[in-house]
Amino acid sequence: MAKGYSPQLKFQVVMEVLTGEKSTAQVAKAYNIHPNTVGAWKREFIEKGPELFGQEGMVREYEQRIAELEQLVGKKEVEIALLKGFLGQTG
Repeated sequence: MAKGYSPQLKFQVVMEVLTGEKSTAQVAKAYNIHPNTVGAWKREFIEKGPELFGQEGMVREYEQRIAELEQLVGKKEVEIALLKGFLGQTG
């Protein structure tokens, strides 16, 4: 069964490797983690790094889209209420 490592530990290990002061093997030995695991964390960090910086802009876009949809739902509720009133329905 694979060991569960905290995100903080993974980040710390990857940062130590990226600083270049120690090799992947040295960092892996210091933390008692297999070098392949450290290498995989490093690759994942490098591959997903741009996503980390892009999140804020995406969140703003989603928030704007949600606001637009909420406004549309509000308009539709008003239309439904008016149509029900026109047809003489209640509730």
